[in-house]
Amino acid sequence: MRKGVLFSLFTFTFLLSFTVDVTYGQVSQPNTIRAMFTNEPIKVDGKLIEPAWQKAQHISNFTQRELNEGQPATERTEVAVLYDHKNLYIGVWCYDSNVEGLIAQGMQRDFDYDSDDNFEFVLDTYHDGRNGYLFVTNPNAARFDALIQNNGDRVNRSWDGVWNVKTTVTQKGWFAEFVIPFSTLKFSTKPEQIWGINFERNIRRKREQVLWQGWSRDSELEQVSRAGILTGIKGISGVTLIEFKPYGIAGFETFSDAPTNTKLNAGGDLNYLITPSMKLNLTVNTDFAQVESDRMQVNLTRFSLYYPEKRAFFLEGRNYFDFGLGRSTQPFYSRRIGLTNEGQAIPILAGARLLGKEGSTTLGAMSLQTARKDSIPSTNYTVLRWKQDIFKQSTIGVIGVGKLQPGRRNMVYGTDFLYSTTSMFGDKNFSVGGAIAQSYTSDAKNKTGLASRVFVDFPNDLIDFSAVWDRSDAHFNPETGFQRRTNYQMYNADFRIKPRPKFIPWIQKLVFKPFDFNYYVDDQTHKMQSLWSEFRPLGFTTKSGDFFESNIQRRAENLTEDFEIHKGVVIPKGEYWFTRYELQYGSFRGKPYHYFIFFNWGQYYDGQRTEWAIRNVYQINRHVSASVNYSQNFISLPGGDFIVHEVSGRVTMAVNPDLFGSIFGQWNNNDNEVLLNFRVNWIPTPGTNFYFVVNQGLDTSGHSVRATNTTVLTKLVWRFVL
Repeated sequence: MRKGVLFSLFTFTFLLSFTVDVTYGQVSQPNTIRAMFTNEPIKVDGKLIEPAWQKAQHISNFTQRELNEGQPATERTEVAVLYDHKNLYIGVWCYDSNVEGLIAQGMQRDFDYDSDDNFEFVLDTYHDGRNGYLFVTNPNAARFDALIQNNGDRVNRSWDGVWNVKTTVTQKGWFAEFVIPFSTLKFSTKPEQIWGINFERNIRRKREQVLWQGWSRDSELEQVSRAGILTGIKGISGVTLIEFKPYGIAGFETFSDAPTNTKLNAGGDLNYLITPSMKLNLTVNTDFAQVESDRMQVNLTRFSLYYPEKRAFFLEGRNYFDFGLGRSTQPFYSRRIGLTNEGQAIPILAGARLLGKEGSTTLGAMSLQTARKDSIPSTNYTVLRWKQDIFKQSTIGVIGVGKLQPGRRNMVYGTDFLYSTTSMFGDKNFSVGGAIAQSYTSDAKNKTGLASRVFVDFPNDLIDFSAVWDRSDAHFNPETGFQRRTNYQMYNADFRIKPRPKFIPWIQKLVFKPFDFNYYVDDQTHKMQSLWSEFRPLGFTTKSGDFFESNIQRRAENLTEDFEIHKGVVIPKGEYWFTRYELQYGSFRGKPYHYFIFFNWGQYYDGQRTEWAIRNVYQINRHVSASVNYSQNFISLPGGDFIVHEVSGRVTMAVNPDLFGSIFGQWNNNDNEVLLNFRVNWIPTPGTNFYFVVNQGLDTSGHSVRATNTTVLTKLVWRFVL
């Protein structure tokens, strides 16, 4: 019955999409740019004065995506591409009639580029319309990069490649010069390269977004299948690289009730680029020292919290091991390796990793051996991932994950598929996919368990629809993975309509959400576990960059046992239905001061809950910014009343794009602990990092503030190319 409902909803949206105006013209001529080889040295300084830049082909045919789709850009942008035996160079001329109006707030690595004037480009080095690299800068020469997967459906923002960019600003505009070593990229071994490439410029004061190709509102820059073509690169298929990255850590840690603990450690990674498309990584005494604290979260649910991976070793290849079960059930979750459930480190003795793509086959393989610690035996973690490209933008794949201990094994193995197209009804996006996986635990009573998922997605500008069926049985046990909940089936559908009314001159886009729901049932009894649903009668974004939304939520929870939501406050088992209301408002993030306000209120189980939050950000200048977040939950239940306060703040400082730091603090009255993190990051050369970190814990549970632990660390990761 429920599957039939989802099918009917999808069919309705599928048929409704025929009423949408189809925009076929996303190709602007020329749609090919030729890289020119140069023997002359290129000084990367943002001045673009070498003769080679003038001789190279320049493209300037940019088209608006926002605010006026299909119209020519209001400011001229030119791009040229050079290369030599080792590097790719991208030159950019961002002419501007009002240089004083440039918005450039960020300077540090991985800056928030969505609020700045910026220039972005993507490289699809296999020209497969699926995967690629994203590079971004602003007039301050700040750097951001990411790995693109599944034609932009997933973006690994944590990847840090070895590359550089310099900029200059004059009365004519701002200009950028990128250098990307070929050793940073993976590409085919063909003697002549043909890559996908696309460019985007954002003129923030106008909220104008222009692209070279794929400028329809149903497109994104990250959709590499809509990119133009880069030709002319020859003779680089023999590029090889041996990269050695040793690290050293020195510091100390003190606790209020224990002696000072000296921290000294060293190790390193050896990276060998076997071919331009395949990379082998060997690691010894792996560096798992985090330089940024995890954000504290107060859990007011019955289910596990998810913390993102921040350890450098796992970030580069993370996208190679993604699997199609979704985010709530993952067969591989790297934080299970080298960390206890309480977050304590377990040393990694050694390991190996192989990442790459050969032809239509993508391969990821990793094996790590952890040391014995307390009652935890030495353990081997191994994960294998294989994907095969089929059709134009689709894939099939398999995964195997193993946790091997003396006398005990836990494994997960499965297969997934994805059919994806960006040309339905001319230029609409559509995908359908699924996955199934089985776990095996050698010492369990029920040794095997199953998890599966099927989804459809129609994510477009006017009509945005998706539907998912998810299942994990009571015995599915991915010990090297993540599960938010077990023993469930989930039904989800999300339908949004986003018209752009011309008769309201200050509105960019309206957003109506007829329905969005997640319905969970017990996989064994088929009784309801929980329901979350939302109806949005009105939401909008303005042409000036503000946004607003109002929501009505209907929720249900079926507690099979008493639930202690807060210390001493218990909600009795039973079935609960309740209705809640929500308002959100955010101001334009390109202003020096911007803010976000959230307010949610209404019934909660058999009581009431009022939740509100505010975020304030002040960009003092391009070197210093400050933000403060505060949220409050007031919950009134028959079992008792309580209030949860959460406060955090951050000050970010940047001397230049290679020297920056931050002070981050957080507190909540549930843990009654302040956590402070001070970090300085210096990048003497691309790929080399020096960190100075101070972490301070403070106990606020008594009548006075008491220091609980202090950690001071210096960390150096140096890059040698052999």
